[in-house]
Amino acid sequence: MTTAPTIGVLAVQGAVREHLHALTEVGAHAVRVGDAQALAGVQGLVIPGGESTTMSKLLVRDELLEPLREARAQGLPMFGSCAGMIMLADEVLDGRDDHEGIGGLAVTVRRNAFGRQVDSFEAAVPVRGLSGSAFPAVFIRAPWVESAEKEVDVLARIDRDGADTIVAVRQGPLLATSFHPELTGDHRIHEMFDSIVRQVS
Repeated sequence: MTTAPTIGVLAVQGAVREHLHALTEVGAHAVRVGDAQALAGVQGLVIPGGESTTMSKLLVRDELLEPLREARAQGLPMFGSCAGMIMLADEVLDGRDDHEGIGGLAVTVRRNAFGRQVDSFEAAVPVRGLSGSAFPAVFIRAPWVESAEKEVDVLARIDRDGADTIVAVRQGPLLATSFHPELTGDHRIHEMFDSIVRQVS
């Protein structure tokens, strides 16, 4: 498509403003999505970081979880960062029994896999599909991908305490990162998602 796609940012919790800014910087028309009507008007959706249990409860309360699942099933491109990765995962380890996710991403993720808030860190992460230098990834109470099915493309791994850990994946129109690209000032991940949306639209 030649016109700027309308990409929403799920505005129930998390770094909504930062994602809106990054999307605008890469040429998308960025909007907040807080209800099913707003969701129906976007061509792609970012699910920001935050706290996945709280996000899940708010989506159920606001009757937005089922519309999100339906939109994903119908092929709406979605990008989840940190807690957003958890929301897109088909299976979540170390989560609450009442956790409700959007699903669709054939991975198993572990919540808070890198530790608590005090264990937050930054790392230069090579990401397949990005030109230039390694991505300056910010990890805050981040999940990681424990396993991924064969239909999932692994885009990035890091060595953490001797373990080869998956931190970015793509499956068709679904993109997810353990880290927070919206906090870096480097918009290449958002460019990648914008490109996915343009390809699908």
